Order: sequence, then C-alpha cells, then structure tokens
Amino acid sequence: MVWTGNRWSAAGLYIGAVVLVNVGFSISPQLDWFWSLVVGGVLVLRDVTQRSWGQGTLVLMLVAAAVSYRLATPQLALASAAAFLISETIDWGVYSLTQRPFADRVLLSVAFSAPVDTALFLLLANIWSWQLFGLGLGAKLVAGLTLSQLFRSKMP
Repeated sequence: MVWTGNRWSAAGLYIGAVVLVNVGFSISPQLDWFWSLVVGGVLVLRDVTQRSWGQGTLVLMLVAAAVSYRLATPQLALASAAAFLISETIDWGVYSLTQRPFADRVLLSVAFSAPVDTALFLLLANIWSWQLFGLGLGAKLVAGLTLSQLFRSKMP
C-alpha cells in the first residue's frame, strides 16, 4: 500500500502543502522554481488524498484556498484556487476514470493537469511568461514522474 497514514493526515498534508505554496510564493516569488516543484508534489499529494477522501478532496482544496486567502496575497490565493479547481477536475477525471495502477494514474493525472494548472495560475496571477510556464510545468512533471516512480517501487 502506498499511503500508510490515516485520511486526516492526508487531508492535513494536502491543505498544508497548498497553503505553503501560496504563502511561500507571496513572500518569496523569486523562488518560483522551488514553489513550482512543491506544486508538483501537491498535484501528486492530491491523488494520494483522493484515495481516502474521494470527491471530498475538492472540499479540502476549498479549505486550503480559504486559508491561503487569509495568509497569502488575495490575488495569488484566488489565482491558485481557480487553477487548482480546474486542474483538480481534470486530475479527478484522469485519476478516477483510468483503471491503471496507482503509480500510472498519478503520472497521467499530473501530465494532464499540470499544463492547465500552470497556465491558469500564471495568467490569473498576472505573471505570465513562457519562461515561468516552462519552469513551472517542467518542475511539476519532474515531481510527478519522481513520485510516480517512488510509488511504483513501493507497490508489490
């Protein structure tokens, strides 16, 4: 089994990671490469959380958005929430509808949701550039691939 914690631990990690990224990006936007890498982990953590929360993961994302709105800059929090909401829908569809092993579903869901998440966030936060798009997308795909391989090695 990939996840050995309980569902509340998964929820806390997921919410905490989303808030960390939003607050971190607000405080230190020059570390966009780092925050993008963390977001890649968040996209994978979303799949892990979905294993125990199902569609309730969307509610957890809304909680994370509300906390982010209070702690990060409002424009960034709203851009993040909108991007996560759309990419969460894509991620949920890919993750839920494919009948592949967990590690494959993680990789596929990140591959489909990361470009949308990255583009929407950058556009809505008013910080679009091809360089940031490439950096953010690349970091998310690397994180997704790395964690997918980790899950694959842990599966029986």
